[in-house]
Amino acid sequence: MDLRQRFLHSLAPTTFSPLALEFVRAEGVYLYDLQGKAHMDLISGIGVANLGHSHPEIVAAVQQQAAQHMHLMVYGEYAQLPQVAYAEALLAALPDSMDQIYWGNSGAEAVDGALKLAKRATGRFEVLSFEGSYHGSTTGPLSAMGNECMKSAYRPLVPGHRIFPFNGTEVLDSIGAHTAAVLVEAIQSESGYIPADHAWLRELQARCRAAGALLIVDEIQTGFGRSGEAFAFMASGITPDVVCLAKALGGGMPLGAFAANRALMATLAESPMLGHLTTFGGHPVSCAAGLAAWTILQRQSFALRAPIIEDHFRRGLKDHPAVREIRGRGALLAVLLDSFDRVLRVQQSLIQKGFLTDWFLFQNQALRLAPPLTLSDDEALRAVEAIRASLDENQ
Repeated sequence: MDLRQRFLHSLAPTTFSPLALEFVRAEGVYLYDLQGKAHMDLISGIGVANLGHSHPEIVAAVQQQAAQHMHLMVYGEYAQLPQVAYAEALLAALPDSMDQIYWGNSGAEAVDGALKLAKRATGRFEVLSFEGSYHGSTTGPLSAMGNECMKSAYRPLVPGHRIFPFNGTEVLDSIGAHTAAVLVEAIQSESGYIPADHAWLRELQARCRAAGALLIVDEIQTGFGRSGEAFAFMASGITPDVVCLAKALGGGMPLGAFAANRALMATLAESPMLGHLTTFGGHPVSCAAGLAAWTILQRQSFALRAPIIEDHFRRGLKDHPAVREIRGRGALLAVLLDSFDRVLRVQQSLIQKGFLTDWFLFQNQALRLAPPLTLSDDEALRAVEAIRASLDENQ
């Protein structure tokens, strides 16, 4: 059997129609197939490769750390430099009220931990979240997800969750004495990159403060320069109680985290002791890779590339007759077409041309564009030309 057949035979499916493309190498903004053909990655492995693939400094950091040591002990027991150094670097960029990091392995784990933290710290049980939200597929985040189609097959889920319209006022008067937390994305990712209204986020924060509830912001897909800021919530001026991080956090390696202040974090260490645990959370190789990526991002101000990339795609695509709307901010763009069928045909056409795009879980009429921040102006223009050509071919 060839690799594609082995893939279909041996790996449990997420769908019965996977792309099943085979790549053997990745460098910069390109993935290379068996024939050596370059495919421009316009989705960054879904928001992971913010600095592209196989950046030499990140690769060197991985190799150096792997040669020193890999896993030593469950998170929170041994003092390990990669975990400490990366936590210090991230905390320096987050609001001053956030002074501790809890390391995990993924975005779903980050959200799960943040929800446990909110319940433990407040002594409450209710979690409010929003229609169209995606926070991960494990049971806790799934309970907060704002899409019943994805949830219905797995009920009963965690009780105490209530879902409200995103950017709507209904939630504001529902934050009360039973509310442990409000969980929100600064830019809703799987609904097609819909930004939260800044004034609405500020009012959410005010209502949470008044009620003694925690405001948890999910920055898993939107962080690390992709919105034009280090983290997307910063544009609104809010100060969340907890921030969830993953995807680009690990520089291409698996890593998740949530950040909060030490008084909140202390509640996870007693009654019961070891109330939240992870074996591989903050894996030293992942932390070394993430710190290298974060250092590059900051040193070269890659967040400033996001609005430039956005401008290339907006100017190049907005006047095409097949494009109904372009949503999003920075290097997080949804190109809305008229049907899922057209999105799929355009996606397949682009694959043939050597360009990788995607759609969204909750908005299948939009083409997803989330290229690495290292995408050059010339590469952006070439991508625009290819997308326009594919749109023309699939009218």
